[in-house]
Formats: sequence, C-alpha cells, structure tokens
Amino acid sequence: MNNSQAAVILARYSSSRLPGKALMEIAGKPVLQHIVDRLKSLLKAEQIILATSDLASDDALEDFAAKAGIACYRGSLERVGERFYAAAKQSGCDYAMRINGDNIFLDPALVEHLMQAANTGKYRFLSNVKGRSFPKGMSVEMVEMDFYQQKLEGIKADPYCNEHVMVCLYEEEAPPDHYYWQNDILPEAAGIQLALDTPEDFERSRYMLEQMPAGHYDLNTTFEYYRNYEESLKR
Repeated sequence: MNNSQAAVILARYSSSRLPGKALMEIAGKPVLQHIVDRLKSLLKAEQIILATSDLASDDALEDFAAKAGIACYRGSLERVGERFYAAAKQSGCDYAMRINGDNIFLDPALVEHLMQAANTGKYRFLSNVKGRSFPKGMSVEMVEMDFYQQKLEGIKADPYCNEHVMVCLYEEEAPPDHYYWQNDILPEAAGIQLALDTPEDFERSRYMLEQMPAGHYDLNTTFEYYRNYEESLKR
C-alpha cells in the first residue's frame, strides 16, 4: 500500500531568539536549503511545501520557496496548526509530515522510516518525538490528513495546541494506530540539542556542517561531529 505523502516545513523570519535564522547561510547555503535538499532525496519538489506567515516579514521566505522550486503557503503567524493543515491540504496528500524550519540536521533515513511505516496503512499518527530519544532537531511527525481534520476543531479551540501543531495528538498510552518510534540506533544521542534556535546553536551548526562530508546526513555521522564540536570547546 502506497499513500501520497508530503512534507510541510514550518518557518518564519521573525524568530525571537535568532531573527532571520531560516535564511542564514551556513556552509554555502541558507538553512532552509539544507532542509529542502535533504527532503528532496526522498520526495519530489511538488511534495514539499513551505508554510510561513502572511506577514510582510515573511515575503523573503516566499521568495526562497520560488527559487527552490517548492510550493509556499501563507497563513496565520500564531495559528500554526491551522497553517500546517491548510498547507498540506493544498498538496492533496494522504499523509503530511511536520518538519520544523530549524531542523538543519534532519536525517532523511528517519523520515524514510516513518514514510515506510505510514505506507503499511496501520497508523494514523507517527512520531519520533515522544520521550526525546532522538536528538532535538531531528524531529519528524507524520499524520493522516483525515485524522488531523477530525482533530482540527479541538486544535483551533486550544491556543496551545494550535501553536504547537501536534501536541494534542499524543497519548500517554499509544493507541494501536499511533506509532511512537524510540531511538534504538544510537541511544546515547537522546535529547542532544541540534535544533537551530540561538546564536550558540548557529555556531555549533556552522562548525559541524563545515566539517561534515557532503551528503552524510545519518544520525551516527551527525553525532560524531557533534562530539567533535563539544571537544573543540574544551581546547
């Protein structure tokens, strides 16, 4: 069974801790381009949507999407859950992935694993986030569109859920149609900070990406260069 799938990258220019981070250049290209390139190893360009706000400050992100050859959806800055749904809906996909625009170390192998699990038809919500057994910045969440639509009214009614997109879909005891993937690849990498959120994160990301061999995106390689960076701070 093969379901149609799309990736929705959520990004905005007006980040409070690191303004403009989505388009900051690292290792020769903007942060968002790193993410798009990794997704393009698995998906066609028409399966990737950049979902940003309708504020003038995000005009530059729409320009980026046009240059990168991917779709762009613009909606509410605060109602991110609604923006995610509308962006995915325009692609006509059966399943939509939520990819954060600061996940510069996104691992395509993790994305592919959840895509394959979704293709079994057993699950309506899939995630590697619960319990943070994977690094922060390698998060992938995938939801069946019909299921998300069923939850949408509740998401709209709860500002916290609407801001955090998927948070209201998690269950303490996962129902049979939820798949929460725990990190059995490299458990020692659990919870390390790889997301790009602060100037300190930018320096770490720059160091790692300038050192890492091109195209080596897997968790083991990324963790190796993370450790190298940590060691460099002690010198």
